[in-house]
Amino acid sequence: MPNQLDYVKVGLGLVILTLLMNIGLGVLFGVNEDMFQNYIKAGIAAHPELFRPTSQDGIWRLVQRAHFHAGGVGAFSLGLVIVTALSGMSAARKQWTAALIGLSIFYPMAWYVMFFEAPLIGSRAAHEHWLVVLCTDIGVGCLALGLLSLILGVFLPSKSAKA
Repeated sequence: MPNQLDYVKVGLGLVILTLLMNIGLGVLFGVNEDMFQNYIKAGIAAHPELFRPTSQDGIWRLVQRAHFHAGGVGAFSLGLVIVTALSGMSAARKQWTAALIGLSIFYPMAWYVMFFEAPLIGSRAAHEHWLVVLCTDIGVGCLALGLLSLILGVFLPSKSAKA
């Protein structure tokens, strides 16, 4: 009999990467916050016409949001992947569902890309950057599809289930 986690390894791996992103950013903030602040300052100094006086704080909040969302989405997704592993869905359905849930890693990545781009192109342009939009769409869309698959798989009886 296979281990319950065998079917959800891809999704579980992606969720662990999401949690590692959270931890990694938190460690970097504690060890070398100046690295982030200096990156922001250098970008604003290179393109002052793109920024308001409060822009530095706003851009700093973007990388903090990447950190916060990686922790929240990672923890939420970990729970969903575990429920997927324990569900009565088929092995293939578990694999796809867990992988979709794991792809939610793209949502906190969208915040990080936004932070990375904001000092270069401005905060508003960073919010609308194609890579930010793509990461957001993949992260939110895949999480929604994975969650829908899980809900249907858990709460709707399968055709092979007998009463």
